[in-house]
Amino acid sequence: MKQFACWLLFVLGLYVIEASFMPIIFGGIAPDLLLILVVSFAFQRGARQGALMGFLTGLLSDLATGTFFGIHILTKMIIGFSCGLFSKNVFKEQMFLPLVSVLIATAADDAVTLLFMFLLGYRPDILSHVHQLLLPTLFFNVVFALPVHYATTKMVERLTVEK
Repeated sequence: MKQFACWLLFVLGLYVIEASFMPIIFGGIAPDLLLILVVSFAFQRGARQGALMGFLTGLLSDLATGTFFGIHILTKMIIGFSCGLFSKNVFKEQMFLPLVSVLIATAADDAVTLLFMFLLGYRPDILSHVHQLLLPTLFFNVVFALPVHYATTKMVERLTVEK
């Protein structure tokens, strides 16, 4: 129960930073800190727990944003499960692992979101979407990948020792 409370506070803290401070600092574009958390957590804990973290952070995102309900849940669960599948095959101490994986996860998250928008009948302008939203989000996610990955690793280590 203590572990769940610690992770809940960690997730809520990241969400508050993502939703309130980052758009003010960076002019409306914010990194997806919860996506970075899902990727890092899944590499640390595996596919099942990565999917669970993806579900919980996706649920928080869906409830807080008011967009299409379930789209963040689905994308973050898929990303958490996929990254968790590779958790036994990668060296978690590598510095480039969070950078490359967050880059791929951000592009995949955006692609799935665009796919659902097309399936629901919306026709967004792809080029302006990539230029105005995807590229800045990719940049900010890569910039914040290492700090969030480091904090996630420390949380996993601390909570694993306390068991």
